[in-house]
Amino acid sequence: MTKEIIKFNHVRKSFGRNEVIPDLTFSISQGEFVTVLGSSGSGKTTTLKMINGLEKPTSGDILISDKNLKDTNLVDLRRHIGYVVQSIGLFPHMTIAQNIAVTPKLLGWTQEKINSRVNELLETVGLHSADFAKRYPAQLSGGQQQRVGVARALATNPPIMLFDEPFSALDAITRQKLQVEVKQLHQQLKDKTFFFVTHDINEALYLGDRVMVMNQGNIEQFASPQEVVNHPASEYVKNLIDTVRTNQKLWENLK
Repeated sequence: MTKEIIKFNHVRKSFGRNEVIPDLTFSISQGEFVTVLGSSGSGKTTTLKMINGLEKPTSGDILISDKNLKDTNLVDLRRHIGYVVQSIGLFPHMTIAQNIAVTPKLLGWTQEKINSRVNELLETVGLHSADFAKRYPAQLSGGQQQRVGVARALATNPPIMLFDEPFSALDAITRQKLQVEVKQLHQQLKDKTFFFVTHDINEALYLGDRVMVMNQGNIEQFASPQEVVNHPASEYVKNLIDTVRTNQKLWENLK
């Protein structure tokens, strides 16, 4: 039986008088790669931040691995959820190895265990430890820095990985390469759940086992990429799909 690892039950979120999430209910199974698609202000990043307690719901319940966040130590929760953001946020005065080791050190790992994990993760994300461990962030390209960001998020072997538009600041070629690598990484890691926020429809459709399409804090559709493309559940989703088809026609006309 598939285990539910993330569950929202009638979650509402307001910032003052501004209601961002009116009523959100969904569940995600362990091992799924879920992409969250929506325009600015759709509530996708707020939803992501509520998963690791960076934002608290105004009402409703959020369960992570059957534990209600209302009864959970949020600092401990965050140490066991990987978080990859657009700005990466590497510490410039630390080496790559030291950046990856931040959370393991907080958890009291031995130096031997930390070194082994750092070397393993650098190889996992395609950066040879001998070449990159002692470098500093400024010595890496944007794509390489983002790989380090993924490695750092994986450091404690978390069951859940959150991605908040991690590739949106990268050039098109680097972005496409990293999309392929992240998809392969998820397949390699098997039981890890990826929750990936994006405003790029092609990225969402390519990466996700399921795609959650959000609009004004509501879920317009939550289904497989094939279902979203072939059977859009609302006018909003249909308009999104039509933008892809319009682009395809543009390319055909340029041939």
